[in-house]
Amino acid sequence: MDLLHGPFVYLGIAAAAAIEGEVAYAAAATLVAHGALSPFGVIAAGTVGAAAGDQFYFYLLRGRLTGWLSRFPKIARRAEPLVGRVRRHQAPMVLLIRFAPGLRIALAAACAYVGVSAVRFSALNLVAAFLWAVVLLILIAWAGPTYLSAIGITGWKAALVSGLFIVIILHLAGRAERRAMSTPR
Repeated sequence: MDLLHGPFVYLGIAAAAAIEGEVAYAAAATLVAHGALSPFGVIAAGTVGAAAGDQFYFYLLRGRLTGWLSRFPKIARRAEPLVGRVRRHQAPMVLLIRFAPGLRIALAAACAYVGVSAVRFSALNLVAAFLWAVVLLILIAWAGPTYLSAIGITGWKAALVSGLFIVIILHLAGRAERRAMSTPR
């Protein structure tokens, strides 16, 4: 069996989405544009992996952070701007997790710390992971190559350029969001 068409490639995409996120998923979306992977399989694997990665930290830290942070008041004070935002805007912050690289663990931890309902967190995070998987796939595999063909970049190269562009934009957005979260409001 061709390894690129077997279930293990989708398992790999799910694992990569859980651990890292954008770079591996952008590579998978590039392979969708090249016709080597199923878009539905990539969306399913990306969604499951992304949600599992976010929820791992939420459930790992749920109920444990309050006692830990009380022993380290300096860290608690530093985390307060993020915790305050999560407290005031629970649902939007859970939805933001997937679109805030560099803040995913911190946002999941803040959600666990403020006591966001497990059902609410899991449901919203699954929705965000699905939207993340669909939007990135559309942008990398189809929209980007469509527009890049106008300047002579076609095929898998257009998908690769689109993927790199998306990864850079998300990285910059995550950096800006980290700066915004560190300033109290």
